[in-house]
Amino acid sequence: MTPQLQQAIKLLQMSTMDLQQEIQQALESNIMLEVEEDEQSGRDYQEKQEKKIDNSDQITSEGSQTDMPDELPVDAGWDDVFESSLPAGDNGDNGEEAPEFESFRSKTETLRDHLLWQLELTPVSDRDYVIGVAIIDAINDDGYLASSVDDLWQGLFDHLESLERDEVQAVLHLIQNFDPSGVGALDLADCLHLQVAQLPDATPYKALALEFIARHLDLLTSCDIAKLSKRLEWPEHQIKSVLTLIRTLDPKPGLSLQANDVEYVVPDVFVSRIRGQWLASLNPDIAPKLRVNPFYSGMVKRADNSQDNVSMKNHLQEARWFIKSLHSRNDTLLRVAKSIIDRQGDFFDHGPIAMRPMVLRDIAEELSLHESTISRVTTQKYMHTPQGVIEFKYFFSSHVNTEDGGECSATAIRALIKELVDNENPAKPLSDSKIADLLKEKGINVARRTIAKYREAMLVPSTSQRKRLI
Repeated sequence: MTPQLQQAIKLLQMSTMDLQQEIQQALESNIMLEVEEDEQSGRDYQEKQEKKIDNSDQITSEGSQTDMPDELPVDAGWDDVFESSLPAGDNGDNGEEAPEFESFRSKTETLRDHLLWQLELTPVSDRDYVIGVAIIDAINDDGYLASSVDDLWQGLFDHLESLERDEVQAVLHLIQNFDPSGVGALDLADCLHLQVAQLPDATPYKALALEFIARHLDLLTSCDIAKLSKRLEWPEHQIKSVLTLIRTLDPKPGLSLQANDVEYVVPDVFVSRIRGQWLASLNPDIAPKLRVNPFYSGMVKRADNSQDNVSMKNHLQEARWFIKSLHSRNDTLLRVAKSIIDRQGDFFDHGPIAMRPMVLRDIAEELSLHESTISRVTTQKYMHTPQGVIEFKYFFSSHVNTEDGGECSATAIRALIKELVDNENPAKPLSDSKIADLLKEKGINVARRTIAKYREAMLVPSTSQRKRLI
């Protein structure tokens, strides 16, 4: 492949963030490339600067800023008489841009940081503090103690003189009262017990909940209230109330503090409905407009063969190739987006249920491109639609034959399964066979195994796990 083709393929498969970095690197390494600025905005900026200079000259000539007034009103402030050195909303005269809001984001607090902060606020001895830090280091992301008390005791025995196991156990009890509730538990039963124990004494059915967790936790997954009532010899209303209380607890309390940094997705294409038609347009902010610097390109016209002139010619050729490859990438991206919109118009009107089956070959044949090219274009490229920001790959899925000889997209089948599960009776959830029968009534022949595979891919629990009587 030629260097031009290699560069075009490289730009084509880049995501928006990678493309912006590639463009910035090209601008820094090639003197022939520059950003094409808007002429109108340039004129506005120049007029603003000239106006600022005129105002400063006028203010200086009048002496309002250089002379200290003899008398000031009693309620006058400094800003009422003297201008600030940096007016609000101005980036300053040095041309530096104000830092972006995202740069002020604070560091994400981890579970360990949160527990150490509480330990430092607790009045404990230096000896207990060392034990507490060791215990906190042994707590995993879910909030459970990953090491046993004996292991912690043996690990600290050589560092703390005459350390007893009860000391480690006492500090562990202290940490188990920290926030979030249930942290530092040894297992699930201990975690639930800690959370219930910290509830107010006036909480209804607190004592029964503690007894159920201690003696009958293995029955928690059972949804047959009648059998539970017979086995425990409790009234049904008590069992329902106890299970309701237990289900409000958090089995993994540590995850509530595992907040990840927000990652923003910049769409490459915008989809909007204009005059009854869905149209696609490129996002103008994903890449700046580039051009060849006219001043340096004019210097290349010299006839000499000096080393500087040869280097400038090479830079000029590389700049032209880069701009051409960038235009080719945008053109191919827009063509693929328009083809997807034409084929999946019902999706934008009705959602995933109306998704049509489509594979890469369909787009490749329509646009006379290779399937590998379509694969590169649709990888890590996003489309802003009324249904949300969606990756191009989402629109491609396999098909299932229908009774009338048509085809149904696998994405549409998943949407139908989710709709049926969301609207089912919690007391009698739909089995995979029943879902297959309901889809068959709609003319879609899907095997029970396929339903189970789609359901598990969507993280939908099984029938027994979805059953709820309370």
